[in-house]
Amino acid sequence: MIRIALLFMSTAIFGAVYGQVTPEDLWSLGRVSGIGISDDQSTFYYQVSIPDIENNSFNKKQYQMNLKTGEVSEIEKSEINVIDTDVSGDYKLFSEEVKVKKMLSTDLYPDLQKSDAMVYDNLHYRHWDHYEDGAYGHVFIENTKTGEKTDLMEGEPYDCPTKPFGGAEDYTWNHDGTEVVYVTKKLFGTEYVNSTNTDLYAYNLESKQTRNLTESNKGYDTHPVFSKSGKLAYLSMERDGYEADKNDIKIWDSAGSINLTANWDGTVRSFIWSEDEKTIYFTAATAGTVQLFKVNVPKKAGAQTEVEQITEGVFDLGGMVGWANGKLICGRTDMNHAREYYSIDVKKGEMEQITHVNDDFYASKKLCHIEPRMIETTDGKEMLTWVIYPPDFDENKTYPTLLYTQGGPQSALSQFYSFRWNFQIMASQGYIVVAPNRRGMPGHGVAWNEEISKDWGGQCMQDYLSAIDAVSKEAYVDNGRLGCVGASFGGYSAFYLAGIHENRFKSFISHDGVFNLQSMYGTTEELFFVNWDVGGPYWDTENADAQKAYAEFNPVNFVSNWTAPMLIIQGGKDYRVPIGQALEAFTAAQQQGIKSRLLYLPDENHWVLNPQNGLVWQNEFFKWLGETL
Repeated sequence: MIRIALLFMSTAIFGAVYGQVTPEDLWSLGRVSGIGISDDQSTFYYQVSIPDIENNSFNKKQYQMNLKTGEVSEIEKSEINVIDTDVSGDYKLFSEEVKVKKMLSTDLYPDLQKSDAMVYDNLHYRHWDHYEDGAYGHVFIENTKTGEKTDLMEGEPYDCPTKPFGGAEDYTWNHDGTEVVYVTKKLFGTEYVNSTNTDLYAYNLESKQTRNLTESNKGYDTHPVFSKSGKLAYLSMERDGYEADKNDIKIWDSAGSINLTANWDGTVRSFIWSEDEKTIYFTAATAGTVQLFKVNVPKKAGAQTEVEQITEGVFDLGGMVGWANGKLICGRTDMNHAREYYSIDVKKGEMEQITHVNDDFYASKKLCHIEPRMIETTDGKEMLTWVIYPPDFDENKTYPTLLYTQGGPQSALSQFYSFRWNFQIMASQGYIVVAPNRRGMPGHGVAWNEEISKDWGGQCMQDYLSAIDAVSKEAYVDNGRLGCVGASFGGYSAFYLAGIHENRFKSFISHDGVFNLQSMYGTTEELFFVNWDVGGPYWDTENADAQKAYAEFNPVNFVSNWTAPMLIIQGGKDYRVPIGQALEAFTAAQQQGIKSRLLYLPDENHWVLNPQNGLVWQNEFFKWLGETL
């Protein structure tokens, strides 16, 4: 632990000299995403998205980089010539929406085309940010010579890509173009919302038959990737209904899958085959960062596998694009820098920055000092907590301080660079930020990650208070100006802490937070989540876990203890944590005479995606803190 802390301290950056980051700065940065690598591995293609505030959109440009010379030039998208995994011989693979079910009144009553009613006989009537309309994403094969199209899921009310976050990674050709493997959850309606059981299905072009490759596994099976010789690797979670279960890398075999990471105490984010197929490289959270690891691929089932960490440092790695000249091209962020791409020498763990989209911007800004602290929790464990200090921090002064409560609940609080919950901009406005890796976060072992489930208001809340109490002992923290801010589960945390914090905090901000567990259960769209994490429905009086949650961990039960001001932010198209949660909380605050404000974003979902709304969000966030701290 001491070695890790010294590493963090030695690589922390105070930065130099000019201005501090503003909301307008944040919404001017280029957002870099990798596209691919050329067939001959000489060229890296990437895209830069720059917010267009005036038009409330994004301008996107594609670039190519000569990996030998570093020369960069803008290109037309049609000129990109990367390895095309969607084409095999004379066949093209793609996905498009197909109308399967009649759910709209205009489908049911063709003569009433001006009606806008919807009719549902099952749950799964809405998902993430849209209502179901009877159309489903299906995988198609097109004969590029004849134009003939084959729907691999004809007549099925199932989606591929899986919704709401699936993409082209959900379907792929096998190594010789004889089969297509795709991901879907073959459940409908009420069964769908209660399960995470996605499977890998293989469609054979010659026999036109489909078989389930992962039928025996009842949790998530995702991200099928073939090696050049035809070995199929994929990600897999074991338990049905548990969306944050340990994510393992498996190799499919007709005699039984081989779990490469079964004995490793962590959870995988993404992976890529090595070029010689002897190794799989993967990213995973560890100690408040996201690093690159490798695991050997055994020649037969039962052989030993070993996981080894390749990189170390205060950063997150993500967005692996592919191999070029023996090096891995991968994205990297930290709390002071948006994503740029690096080439990684996987033998040495060394990396070199290859894109420089925002270098000039950061050279003109003062960066923040990022410090790790190990804090003892109330049950005697050590908890990593990030502390982010303002530029030009002076320990002889005092600063208002924010406790940041992470969402998920089981998502890593690592070196990410958010364009909303951005620690750099918070610290640049003069706030110290305290960000604890409380119970329920990956990167500290599977047990630590799982301790949040069915214990939302328990140990993790004590972890939060331990963190803010420890940092508040420092002379430079103004204990009269402590705030608590967060979204999703972090928003729940703000609502819950507002009822139990014993006057520690002078202000709260909750974005899309769960306020009332009972109404949350009745209106959220993925019931497997509340079934697992809360414990089940509120009417199940025989379920001790659920009854404890609704009695002891429900923020609505402690609202009479609220005294501090509360800013409540809500997206109108958020069906994960629906609008009723925010409206109930706002009503409770207003009726008790507590200073409160509702920021309603009718066209946003669980996130804030539109540039102008993003600027409104940032300005209201800091205006509220200015008024209350």
